[in-house]
Parts: sequence; C-alpha cells; structure tokens
Amino acid sequence: MVGAQRRPGPDFSRFLKVLRRQGEPDRLPFSELYHDYEIMAAIQGPPRCPPEDLEGWAAWRVRFWRDHGYDYVTQGTGPGFPRTGLVAPDTAPLSRGERGWVNEERGPIASWEDFERYLWPRVSDEDFRPLEAMAKHLPEGMKIVPMIPGGPLENITFLMGYQTFVYALADDPALVAAIAQRVGDTLIEIVRRTVTMEAVGAQWLNDDLGFRSGPLASPGVLRKYVFPYQERICEIAHAAGKPVLLHSCGNLRVIMDELIDQVGIDARHSFEHVIEPVWEAKRAWGNRIALLGGVDMHVLASGTEEEVRAYTRRCIEECAPGGGWALGSGNSVANYIPVPNFLAMLDEGWKLGRYSR
Repeated sequence: MVGAQRRPGPDFSRFLKVLRRQGEPDRLPFSELYHDYEIMAAIQGPPRCPPEDLEGWAAWRVRFWRDHGYDYVTQGTGPGFPRTGLVAPDTAPLSRGERGWVNEERGPIASWEDFERYLWPRVSDEDFRPLEAMAKHLPEGMKIVPMIPGGPLENITFLMGYQTFVYALADDPALVAAIAQRVGDTLIEIVRRTVTMEAVGAQWLNDDLGFRSGPLASPGVLRKYVFPYQERICEIAHAAGKPVLLHSCGNLRVIMDELIDQVGIDARHSFEHVIEPVWEAKRAWGNRIALLGGVDMHVLASGTEEEVRAYTRRCIEECAPGGGWALGSGNSVANYIPVPNFLAMLDEGWKLGRYSR
C-alpha cells in the first residue's frame, strides 16, 4: 500500500467489491452502521432545517457520509415495534441528556392477552419517505444501505423482555412463535419493498444475537424462531442482486457456519477485541464472507489518539491485504467516542488505505 490521494468521490462498486470478496479495490472502503447525531453535528454543524424537513435532513446526512469518505449512507426504514424501556442520564461528552435502555425483565407482551392488545405496526408508503428523500440527494456513485428496525431476535426479546422470553421458551413456546411470526413477516415486507429500489446497494440485517461468551439463545432456539426469517430476508435481497450485511454483537462462533451457509449473510459486522479481534475473524471466516469494521470501541472511546491510530494501523495491516474488509468502528460511532479519535481512525485509513497497482 502507498500513500492515498485524499477524498476520492464515492464509488459503491468499491464497497461492493469488498462485500463480494472480488479482490482488492482501488482503496480501502470505510464502513459504519451509523454515526450518532451528536458526532455529526459536532463535526459539520447541525442541520439548518426542522426535523419534519425530510429532504433537508437527508441532504445533511448524505453530505457527512460523502465528505468523510464513505461510498454509501445508511437509512432506517419501516415502522418500528413500540415497546417499553428505561432511561438514565447520558454522561457522554456529547450528551443528549438521557440515554434509553431496554427493559430486560419485561416488555409490552408477556401473555396472549398482551399479544392481542398490542398495536402491531403495518408497513405503509409513509415508512419509506425518508429513504425516498435521501435517494434524491445521492451524489453520483453513492448508494443507500437501509437498516431494518432491528432483527427478529432483537425485536422478540425487546417486546417480551429477555427474562420473560427465556421463561416463555419453556412455559409458552406458542406465544414466542406467534410473536416471531408477526415480527418476521413485518421485517420481510420492509425488505421486499426496499431492496428493489435503484438507490439501494445492499441491505443491513441488524440483529444482536450474542453476548461475550456465546449466543443469547441456543442454536436450536435460533433455528426455530430466528434463522428462518433472517434466511428469507437474505433470499429476497439476493434475488434483487443485493448483498446482506449482518450487524450482530456478541460471540457467534458456534453459529457462524449456519449464518453463512444457511441464513446466507454476505458480511459480518461488530467486533469486540476481548471476544474476537477482527483480524482473527478475517483469518477464520474471510474466505467465506466479508468482514466490516473492527476498530475496538474501548480503544476508540477511552484510548489516546495515538492508541487509536496504532490499533487502526494493525487492523489495516492484518485485514486489508487481499480485500474483503472495510475499515470502521467495532460497532458504531457513538456519542461517547471523542471526535478526534473518530477522525484519527479515518485519517489512518486515508494514509494507508490505497492499494498499490
């Protein structure tokens, strides 16, 4: 690799080459699931439009992603699943006042009566207006990678509460199955209506499946309630010629073969150093799927700028050769990451990320 010319224009074919593991592109692509609003506003200033101005907000977000070297921009699509939650003070340097947390004990659905009363979302044309607004502001070469409102397992556990979900697996599996079907069918319909859009280049499947030592549910439970819906999402996206990017936290080693061979994911995102550094993941899985991101969140959030640069350089040295990897954080650019650390990660990508020809 040699020093990079700064700021080439967006070119989604560059990122697509990584996703399809077709060798080394012209330069190392950058990849993120999202950047918190507070990070974007601190760097380029807040948008000069009210929240209801969808095109104004879309143009503001597209400009941030484009100016920082991304070949795509993400956009949430479809209706969410209303749920209860908890809040706590947000102590991040770029605080938003309060931070939301999932209620792990109990969600809005703990019984069949709750299931019948719950206001299940319906997919409507209104849900895709932000995506359509963003498409109008894409520069040449740039695409959108939409995010569904959480994956099957996330939404099942959010709606029930993880503790209630675990008990229901033994006490009332039919209720779990009914919730899984309503959630899965909704997510499938959202993907069906987005992946054929010309502005869409790939599909994020964001579904946290694990924690530090393993999956949040047994492989058998995942095969019954989660994988069939994830697989259908992949089938629909692939039929439209669009790759699927799985964002999932946690240790997924025992289910990776099924995620690749049965579910059909094309790329994996979200890596935590104490579980599996991204360079180890590339050695293990890089001949079968693309790997995205991996600059450890602990380093980004609490390390010095030089520590961030050193960690980023190691990621590039270990993962960039041969292609099949894009540079980014291990999870997302959250508002507790110091802005200089985020920019230092990107700067190392610009300096070291041009493939020699």
